[in-house]
Order: sequence, then structure tokens, then C-alpha cells
Amino acid sequence: MMLLGTQDRDFFPQDLTEKFKFVKSIGFECFEIDGKVLMEKPDEIKRAIQASGLPVSSACGGYRGWIGDFIEEKRLNGIADLKVIIRNLKEVGGTGVVVPAAWGMFTYRLPPMVSPRSREGDRKAILDSLSQLEETAKECGIYIYLEPLNRYQDHMLNTTEDAVSIIDEGKFEMVKITGDFYHMSIEEDDISETLEKYKDYIGHIHIAENHRYQPGTGSIDFRRHMETLKRIGYDGAVVNEGRIRGEDPLKVYVDSIAYMKQFM
Repeated sequence: MMLLGTQDRDFFPQDLTEKFKFVKSIGFECFEIDGKVLMEKPDEIKRAIQASGLPVSSACGGYRGWIGDFIEEKRLNGIADLKVIIRNLKEVGGTGVVVPAAWGMFTYRLPPMVSPRSREGDRKAILDSLSQLEETAKECGIYIYLEPLNRYQDHMLNTTEDAVSIIDEGKFEMVKITGDFYHMSIEEDDISETLEKYKDYIGHIHIAENHRYQPGTGSIDFRRHMETLKRIGYDGAVVNEGRIRGEDPLKVYVDSIAYMKQFM
């Protein structure tokens, strides 16, 4: 059964136990924790889970460098942090950590349009990083959820096919793909057809509308795509990652929960 989840929001309580209780009370069924919080407060997270009954599904962000970082020191720092995140995620009962190649580092779609590293170099960096993380992931039984981002936010992995090619080349057993509906709405010809084609690689789902705001306010056909996820047997977390637009952020966010649950 799919679980509707969320990342942290400014209007959630700051105390972790109160945060988890609140998140569950408004209708979410799991929580995607920030990686930095997971590194720094694993015991506090465990207490919050126990007190609220709300599970942590996954971790996202919070590490010091991208797996495809141009700066080698940052790439290695990112790998080191991700190993801690993976180990701590096992302790709190999560399934995987969301990892893009990079975010906001470079794009071919904006000047200067000339990357400081070759495409071959990009690929080598990603493959090496994932190879180093694979061993820790295997030890812990935690997946790496490789996430393709749209062409304006990353230049290395934009489509699901791009991520699949990395997994296949590296023969990775613990690397799956995060299908992010927002990025997919930009890069894929058809979200549902892509989910069907690469169903064996999909390990995690992020949702947001085509304009990046909360579900139910844009043009993405969530009914169709959620039916596709059911049809292909996806039974993991569906995490709301979009921004929030509206005069009352809490109200419109709660409205988006009700909107999504009708399809789940």
C-alpha cells in the first residue's frame, strides 16, 4: 500500500516529537527526514517515531557535497555524510535516501553553457560515488534513490532513462530511481508511460505540480499516474515535495492531502 508523505514545512512544530504528531494528525502517513537532522539527532527521531506512530520513509538532502560534484573534496564529503545517513536511516526504520547527481551546480540551458568537466567525467564521478555508497547500502539494507532533475537544475541526469543507464552500467543492486512528477513533467514525454517502462527501477516517488506547487493546483493528471503506480505494483512512499501557494499555507496544504488521498 502506498503511503502519502511529506518533507518538513515552516509551519510544522519545531520539536521533533510534536512535529511528527502534527504531521500524522493532518493526514500524512510517513515523513521524509532531512539528512542533516538524521545525522545529528537519530535518537530524537526514534523517540518521535515511537511517540507519534509516524514512520520515517526516507531521507533527503543535508549532506555536504553532491555525488557528481565538480569539487572533489565536496564530492568526498558528500559520500562520507551519505554513509552516515544510510546507517542512521537503518536505525530509524527508513528504506532509502534520495540522491540527485547534483542540484543547481550547472546547466547547459543557461550561460556559460560550457561545463568545466566532460560528460565522460560527469559519468565517472557519479559511478564512483555510487560504487562507494553501494557497499554501505548493502550492509544496511537501505536503497539509494537516484533522482533525475530537470535540465534547468542539473546537467547530468535529466530523464529516467539517464538514471537507468547509470544503474545498468554500474550493475548496482541497491540503487533505485526517484520518480519526481515535477521533474518528469518537464523531461518525460509521458509520466505514466515512463513509469510503466522503467517499473523495475522505480523505488521512490516525489510529487508536486507542473509549476512546483502543491498537488491539485496545476495540470498534472494525478489520477492517471497514481493508477499507473498501482498497476505496476508500486507500494512505497509518495512524498509531497512541492512548494506551497495560498493565503493560508496550512489550509491549502491540508487540502492537497485530501486531494491526493482520493487517488491512493
